[in-house]
Amino acid sequence: MAEKDGLSYRAVGVDLAAAERAKEGIESLVASTRDSNTLSELGLFGGLYRVPDDVPNPVLVSSADGVGTKLKVAFMADRHDTVGQDLVNHCVNDILVQGARPLFFLDYLASGGMDETVVTAVVGGIAQACRENRCALLGGETAQMPEFYSEDEYDLMGFIVGIVSHEQVLDGSRVRAGDVLIGLESSGLHTNGFTLARKIVFDVMKLAIDAPFPDSDRSVGDVLLEVHRSYLNALWPLLEDGRLGGLAHITGGGIVGNLPRILGAGLGAVVDTQSWEVPPVFRVLAEAGAIERSEMMRVFNMGVGLILVTSPEKADGVVAALGDGDSRGWIMGEVETGEGVRLA
Repeated sequence: MAEKDGLSYRAVGVDLAAAERAKEGIESLVASTRDSNTLSELGLFGGLYRVPDDVPNPVLVSSADGVGTKLKVAFMADRHDTVGQDLVNHCVNDILVQGARPLFFLDYLASGGMDETVVTAVVGGIAQACRENRCALLGGETAQMPEFYSEDEYDLMGFIVGIVSHEQVLDGSRVRAGDVLIGLESSGLHTNGFTLARKIVFDVMKLAIDAPFPDSDRSVGDVLLEVHRSYLNALWPLLEDGRLGGLAHITGGGIVGNLPRILGAGLGAVVDTQSWEVPPVFRVLAEAGAIERSEMMRVFNMGVGLILVTSPEKADGVVAALGDGDSRGWIMGEVETGEGVRLA
């Protein structure tokens, strides 16, 4: 009597051999981010990291985030290195606004299949951003979930830990009425608003991923996949000098949703929306989608990636220190008594 063929993990969609090959393919990428405080290599059950001894009265700062539906654009373009950079830079900015520098990063990649090339590209982007932000990629998890995700799609999440001296923590308590708001340019949509942006670009405008983007010499894919900017290197000297009283990362919720997070009780802000030129990508989306200004301001960053708060006597010096490059700054408003954000 012939034996029946039994089931296997591979038969139900989980390829352990491919997972092992993918792990081998990223070992050198992970190793490239190690620093003198990294005490473990890839493969242990947990990552080991020594707390630096150069920060007095240290406080650890942590954050977790994802890339959202920007991943859908990466799938369409079959380009997977930029979303790894997005993930790290977003998380770096989220702890930077508390005054912290990054120590280490962990990633979680869950997919319907196990495309080793895609995994290597994603982790390659993560590793690149970790090196640029002087942050060790300490470990992570790569999960195959064939009944949860389609074979050619994945989800991506990250977790970061940084450090700051207790005396240097930025939590909004230093912000005062009369303080000056300084804006820093975003590089594009960053990682927020993509569900609405994709609806407009692909369903309303009916553009292909490789088509020219309106008012641009770049393709749709290039514009939408522009990497979320990290502000660590530009702002760290200002943080070390103690010239900043507060920082707000302008992510989901826009300026009106994120600036109040660093304003204490009885404080509001007025923002001069004429103080900067809104980048073309946002103007195209607003026009094509017939989106009201108020909706644009609470969904997208509108060209402002980060807002600095400093005292009036320091404001001009801060703007000068930021220079004229990608992280140039401009005065865009002030803190006032009241509540919420007024757009002028």
